[in-house]
Amino acid sequence: MAMKKQRCFWCTDDKDYINYHDNEWGIPCYDEKRLFEMLLLEGFQAGLAWITVLKKRQHYRKVLYNFDPDKLAIMTDDYISQLLQDKGIIRNRLKLQAARKNAQAWLQLDNPVEFMWSFVNAKPKINHFTGKLEIPITTPESDAMSKALKKANFSFVGSTICYAYMQAVGMVIDHTMDCFMHPTHQG
Repeated sequence: MAMKKQRCFWCTDDKDYINYHDNEWGIPCYDEKRLFEMLLLEGFQAGLAWITVLKKRQHYRKVLYNFDPDKLAIMTDDYISQLLQDKGIIRNRLKLQAARKNAQAWLQLDNPVEFMWSFVNAKPKINHFTGKLEIPITTPESDAMSKALKKANFSFVGSTICYAYMQAVGMVIDHTMDCFMHPTHQG
């Protein structure tokens, strides 16, 4: 009988959560499109459980032009009003307006991948936490990212959102030490 893999404390038995944990979260991402998508999704998550956003991600891709910043940057107020009627997403005008504003700001960055990764000196920071109480909600790096993004005209990019983003895209590796995904357990 196969032994059940030990995962991070937050990963439930939900198949979407397991897939996200095992194949995305904490895995270094240098893909510009995915880095942008995750920044917007983390903003949509503000004040909610991540599973809420995760369950709606496919629909977000459909209605938000597959997170194409060129298309999102010119999204009209009328379209945002239409989206506020769509039960397949989190219906929050400020978050939808922020998606447009963030797309515009993203397009102004010379090299978005390099910019985003600069807050961890272009390489993942591997932490060795044993439990959830050790994991911070902000760090000096997420504070710096938040400050720089706000200066570059981004919204919904507070330090807590930035740290969750850094975890999601593998800028920081916060898989706990007992999790099979922690680098010490990888071949």
